Amino acid sequence: MTRQLPLLLALLFAPAAYAAQSAGGDILQPEQAFPASARPLNADTVAVHWKIAPGYYLYADKFAFASDTPGVTLGQPKIPPGTVENDPFLGRVEIFTQGLTVRLPVTGTVRELTLKATAQGCKKDAICYPPFTQTLHVALPQQASASASESPLATLTGDTGGSQFLPPDQAFKLSVQAAGPDRLVAHWDIAHGYHLYRDEIKFSLENAPGLSLGKIQMPKGEVIDDAFLGRQVVYAQPTGVTVPITRSAGSTGGGTLVVRYQGCADKGICYPPITKHIAFKLPPTGGASTAAMQPSAAQEPAASTGTNAPGGTTHSLLFVLLLALAGGMLLNLMPCVLPVLSLKAVSLIEARESARQTHHHALAYTAGVLLSFAAAGLAVIALRQAGMASGWGFQLQQPVFVAVLVYILLAMGLSYSGVVHFGAGLAGTGQSLTAKSGLAGDFFTGVLAVIVASPCTAPAMGAALAFAFAAPWYSALLVFLTLGLGLALPFLLIGYFPKLGSWLPKPGAWMETLKQVLAFPLYLTAVWLAWVLANQLGADGIGLLLVGAVLLALALWWSERSRHRGAPSKVLAGALILVALAPLALIRNLPTVTSGAGHEAGVVAFTPTRLAELRRQGTPVFVDMSADWCITCKVNENAVLNTGAFRALLKRTGTVYMKGDWTNENPQITAFLKHWHSPGVPVYVVFPKGGGPGTKLPSVLTPGLVRAAVEKASH
Repeated sequence: MTRQLPLLLALLFAPAAYAAQSAGGDILQPEQAFPASARPLNADTVAVHWKIAPGYYLYADKFAFASDTPGVTLGQPKIPPGTVENDPFLGRVEIFTQGLTVRLPVTGTVRELTLKATAQGCKKDAICYPPFTQTLHVALPQQASASASESPLATLTGDTGGSQFLPPDQAFKLSVQAAGPDRLVAHWDIAHGYHLYRDEIKFSLENAPGLSLGKIQMPKGEVIDDAFLGRQVVYAQPTGVTVPITRSAGSTGGGTLVVRYQGCADKGICYPPITKHIAFKLPPTGGASTAAMQPSAAQEPAASTGTNAPGGTTHSLLFVLLLALAGGMLLNLMPCVLPVLSLKAVSLIEARESARQTHHHALAYTAGVLLSFAAAGLAVIALRQAGMASGWGFQLQQPVFVAVLVYILLAMGLSYSGVVHFGAGLAGTGQSLTAKSGLAGDFFTGVLAVIVASPCTAPAMGAALAFAFAAPWYSALLVFLTLGLGLALPFLLIGYFPKLGSWLPKPGAWMETLKQVLAFPLYLTAVWLAWVLANQLGADGIGLLLVGAVLLALALWWSERSRHRGAPSKVLAGALILVALAPLALIRNLPTVTSGAGHEAGVVAFTPTRLAELRRQGTPVFVDMSADWCITCKVNENAVLNTGAFRALLKRTGTVYMKGDWTNENPQITAFLKHWHSPGVPVYVVFPKGGGPGTKLPSVLTPGLVRAAVEKASH
């Protein structure tokens, strides 16, 4: 009883103390300290929001609600978690200091609700209020009994015609497609000025025997301060959600996906919750499909945005592996692999040894290629399981990776120029990864071949990669290994069939000159990657990279000079190498610069909303998805897309040239690539005049091919 006495005294004298202090003007009236307001979230939920003045707080367990309107029943209020503190009288209490919103379920058919909301709070270190009640009036939307011609938004706002707001199926266009035998992708095309609430998106399955939902990873959204709901995560841009599906043996892979979501217009109008039932059919295990499915609903389906994927095709695994093998072989001919081809040529020339030794060289190089492709495949599988989008060449979207690659190529070039010799060890630490001789050198030359090949997509390689990015993990890994086998196959064949290498010249003094000449393609490749980094990070990024490159050259030069010197000289060489690595840490923290796509004359920057507008207007559109690190993209631009003939073609046919830049990460472009079965760039799609499905062009363009596609689309 003694412990309760202070509390009883505080409650007994609180009204008198409050009246005395408020008369002096030091204490706000409760309606001023805790003003309340209410609005309908939908036909059966009201949001009651309290603002809280600085220095004041409300108790979480003192809220109460009552209706003065006959025919209305209130449900259990949903009160968000507060902050737990130790009150000197009440002990551990949960309070709110920065405002809160309570969701209150409402059942009834009335149009207007009179609500009494009771709360209790205090001013910190001053006075506690007795419970106080505020009367709130809320206009409720009608239940879903409106005529078919009246949209849910019209009933919500009382506007039965001429509303300035879009119907929900136009504000939030939903499409669902099978992205493999074990997952679906739900994609919303969200109109400008509207947003979806992340926490209101829910998925469930119906009529799906043998299927169950996996763990869903929601993409990152934008955090806003909602006047009624507080801090909320919303999606205001086109958004895709991967829905993993677990299937048991014997399942047909068919069922209905139930999607529930809710959104608002930025001007303050919220839609009732929307529920869609979408029938789906997963492709069989071992196949891949991206066939689109439309939601079944009473409303008319949303108009096409022009980004529907072409009809899905299920390839047999054997056919896909043949494509992967051919694509890997053709990758040897792509310009991004040429510097490494020069390294392999020197290695072959110098390896005029016994058949057994030649086999070992070929196998070591092949092992480096295969293990690198396996690592890339496992990385893609891990990112996919984590719900993160990825594609071929995605690692070059990371500026630090680009900078490290510049360092590697610069070091290789300096080695070929004779500045440093890695074979005998660098500061006594062992052989270099890419030494010109030895099995370790062959192995890591294969690793380097895969790294430098990542910006390129060879013909026949795209379909195989598209399959791999959607197939089960074991099939995806097999595709990546087959790609690696194709890349390594020419070197492997020469190693096992010496007659194929008989065309190579005999070793001689000329080889040292050739080796020094071959350093310059490596320098040029490093310059190209430096240009890529400049486009990613701007002047600060390229400045740090150049400083790091000079420091690396200094460190390698000194390490060569200190080869036969004492320990202090070698320690200095090691310290210089560490200093040369410091700019990489600074590069990692730099912000990326805004993409330059769309700033070119006659080029429109890609956004799904802008593409949808052009499609609705019936305008033909040529969409170009590229990246600065994509050599195939740059070859196509110089040969076709940046020519006067192409610009004249666009003007003559009235076609809009829309370009998306995937140099840095861009979720909208990633979703577009996935929609068009492409694991990377380049991607070219021509959308015809007046509507209709788009046509995807090959990754290698010719003027005639582009002219025919654009002219056909403009008719």
